Amino acid sequence: MSGGDKLDFEIRPNPAPVSAADRAALLANPGFGRVFTDHMVTIRYAEGKGWYDARVEARAPIPMDPASAVLHYAQEIFEGLKAYRSADGAVTLFRPEANAARFVASAHRLAMPELPAETFVESLRRLVEIDRDWIPEGSDASLYLRPFMFASEVFLGVRPANEYLYCVIASPAGAYFAGGVKPVTVWVSPDYTRAAPGGTGAAKCGGNYAASLAAQAEAIEAGCEQVVFLDAVERRFVDELGGMNVFFVYDDGTLVTPPLSGTILPGITRDAVLALAARSGHRVEERPISFADWQADAASGRLREVFACGTAAVITPIGRVRFPDGEFLIGEGGPGRATMALREQLVAIQRGEAEDPHGWVQRIL
Repeated sequence: MSGGDKLDFEIRPNPAPVSAADRAALLANPGFGRVFTDHMVTIRYAEGKGWYDARVEARAPIPMDPASAVLHYAQEIFEGLKAYRSADGAVTLFRPEANAARFVASAHRLAMPELPAETFVESLRRLVEIDRDWIPEGSDASLYLRPFMFASEVFLGVRPANEYLYCVIASPAGAYFAGGVKPVTVWVSPDYTRAAPGGTGAAKCGGNYAASLAAQAEAIEAGCEQVVFLDAVERRFVDELGGMNVFFVYDDGTLVTPPLSGTILPGITRDAVLALAARSGHRVEERPISFADWQADAASGRLREVFACGTAAVITPIGRVRFPDGEFLIGEGGPGRATMALREQLVAIQRGEAEDPHGWVQRIL
């Protein structure tokens, strides 16, 4: 399949789907990433042939040879986004074309074939259409979609693979915060870094997350929910959290976030926050923030709020910061006004329940 060709999907309905009663029981408390729908999408790629054999089929284990290239050289990328059931019964996606573009960029960095954006979005629509009944009801509920691609060629040489498998699976998700949105405590890692200039920090690949797990375990041991990484060169400037971008809110209403220098994932939610904040009258800046300045500005009161943002939790207030030599609070340690206003605005837009001035929401069903 070339960039402009249309790929036809073969639909193979699951012959033994979960019963309506069992599905309802699962949707009553799906949690996050524990429950999965009846179907998945698969598309194959071969060098010289392009993309082919697009299917919507029963979700099932993927047969894999022990010499599959991904198991040895980690050629793998993924995305994460949500389908929502709006108040009028429609099903919406939030900025799927942005996820498609980032998927292409990640593929390029990992020397993988680029899936056309049209096919990426259509694969999401096809899966949501057949598994529409799996979208949970509720203001904080959604259907989390996980597109991913990996090198499936059976080969042990160190080179880009010639065969790949693209898949999409779906997982019903309830409220990310069981007791409502609460400020989290973060750990500033003194020893580990997430990515270095020239590395894969801007790509959404599994290796970045695997490399963060030791630091995340360190954060949990210190009584924190998330780890914060500093830059790999000077160990001074804030990069991002283990799985989220970070924003700083100052006393004059200015929002600041670290710039996309190649070591930070260009978050879809991050980009949306920048646009919404500017539209709401905030001054927004993308510039380096040192950990020393973070600590000093929090102590002086100049820094009023800090929050993290990403697909899963949308916007998460940060109330306390810990590091080997101590800790400090952000403001009074509670969720700030600007943080919560931006969160409420973004959630309403995502669900198709508020004005969408940027045209971000796609009604797919």
